[in-house]
Amino acid sequence: MSNTSTREKWDQRYLDADLPGDPAEVLSENQHLLPVGGTALDLACGLGANALLLAEHGLDTLAWDISPVAVEKLGAIAHRRGLPLRAESKDLSTCILPPARFDVIVVAHYLERPLIPAIIDALTVGGLLFFQTFTRTALSDAGPKIPEWRLADGELWYLFQPLRPVVYREEGLLGDTRRGFRDKAQLVAIKDPGPRAMGCVKDRTD
Repeated sequence: MSNTSTREKWDQRYLDADLPGDPAEVLSENQHLLPVGGTALDLACGLGANALLLAEHGLDTLAWDISPVAVEKLGAIAHRRGLPLRAESKDLSTCILPPARFDVIVVAHYLERPLIPAIIDALTVGGLLFFQTFTRTALSDAGPKIPEWRLADGELWYLFQPLRPVVYREEGLLGDTRRGFRDKAQLVAIKDPGPRAMGCVKDRTD
């Protein structure tokens, strides 16, 4: 799908939508981890439920989405509420993320694997990533129909290996599937100073 047709698809979806809905669980359930100040970025923000939560928390927030319709509506909501939020239309597959710029980055229900190194680089030292999207192991048919746009089992854990995990949740089909967090995986991770790998400890040689 071309960038133009992708933009048109999302514009059409957002035309009749006025309310941003609920923030992603990875953010709403872990918002106590947010810093008291700083800068935040909501990537693929849509109508901006996550961005609004970040701005209401007091973070100077940027919200990017491919849909001009979505960012215009989000900008109007932020203006009415007097929030420190700027919404911009950007093609996320080609945009350039400034390095070491954001104290918080939120990505929900958007998976662009080639963008991940830039997302990691865009975090400040001590910065937090909140990431959530759909998995291929699922009970429902919600989310993307193309498997490549969904996470494989355990994939999210490895995609952000340079970061240290704070929260990780991926329940798959374990246990009582009528309960719990299903169809998705979520990660909250922090950028520590210096290189490290999630789940790996370098052997000491001294």
